Amino acid sequence: MTLRKRLAATGGREIEIVTAYQEFAALAPAWDVLWQRADGLVFQSHAWIDAWWRTATRREDRDLVIGLVWNGATLEAALPFATLRRRGVTVLEWAAKEHSDYGDALLAPDRNRDAVAALWWEIAATGRFDMLYLNRLLPDAAIRSLIAPDVAAGTLRPNHRSEISYRVAGPWQRGTDWFEAQSKKTRQNYRRGRKFMEEAGELRFRLMGPDEPLEPVLARVAALKRAWLERHGRASDLFDEGAPALAALVAVMRRLGILHVFVLELAGTIVAVSINVVQRRRMMAFITTYDPEFERASPGMVLMMDYIQWSIDQGLEMVDFMCGGEDFKRRFATESERLDSVTGARTLVGRLAMLADNAGHAFRNWRARPQASGAPADSAEPSPSHR
Repeated sequence: MTLRKRLAATGGREIEIVTAYQEFAALAPAWDVLWQRADGLVFQSHAWIDAWWRTATRREDRDLVIGLVWNGATLEAALPFATLRRRGVTVLEWAAKEHSDYGDALLAPDRNRDAVAALWWEIAATGRFDMLYLNRLLPDAAIRSLIAPDVAAGTLRPNHRSEISYRVAGPWQRGTDWFEAQSKKTRQNYRRGRKFMEEAGELRFRLMGPDEPLEPVLARVAALKRAWLERHGRASDLFDEGAPALAALVAVMRRLGILHVFVLELAGTIVAVSINVVQRRRMMAFITTYDPEFERASPGMVLMMDYIQWSIDQGLEMVDFMCGGEDFKRRFATESERLDSVTGARTLVGRLAMLADNAGHAFRNWRARPQASGAPADSAEPSPSHR
């Protein structure tokens, strides 16, 4: 089913909402031009959303809601949304939300602001969702200017869910400068870990070549992640045996020329992997994993310290660990960004769902309060992200 029909907007623009996959697929050429003009991240690229849709689970519960602003044949704005039905509630969210660390719109620098606002209102008027939930918003996300009036009016509200993105940035000219700036204990742990592994064979850190086959490495990544998830009582369909999503998304990175896969090999066997992308002069870590058989040597930490030094040596301005407040990221970070989320209800069902969510959040906070006896409540570090 499609809503495809261009409507006249201000400044000679036209707005359109695409809900059929075939019509979304046909947008690739115009979308790619806009993505370049808007300096979009991989998560907002046409290829990324396309790969997600083709490999998504629960397709029967999903629909695309792609908002577009046209200036003749030129695409000026894209609002990449999708809906998902959960327990009788239809939620409008980012397309490819499950696999995207940062959510945002694509807005050309010379866009017509009134036309983009008209598109936003038209999406709200289509009646295809009960509530909206937009998460992982960076402080400079383009969507913020669009939703600001709704947030000010109370139509959209900050949601209690937020995440942290940790980063490494500083004045270092060489990777060794960064390494020497670390604490004595950190440097010793790194050297101790390398020495421990080298006792079992040759240890090699390297960046995979652009033409190397990825299938063996991705199979290794998925197997290691499944083992980690099982140990921690968690699950992610991204790493299910035979699942196509991981290979499809990594193929997008490679096709766009931004993929950087770092491996730590011990006697020819991979003991740690980091699947990264480079954009905006940043090294961004998408998936990192390691072999738990060598946990004593902290191979993941060794690999991370190696690719941080590599990034600095290459003149990159930042290493971005992206979503997840894990302790190992916090230890190396020199700065952090809070990723906000907003929500809003469109129907009675949506309002009830928001009330239930807020009540559940309040109850969990109440349960987490210190006990009246003065003993501290049980606490834990934030759960690591699935990556």
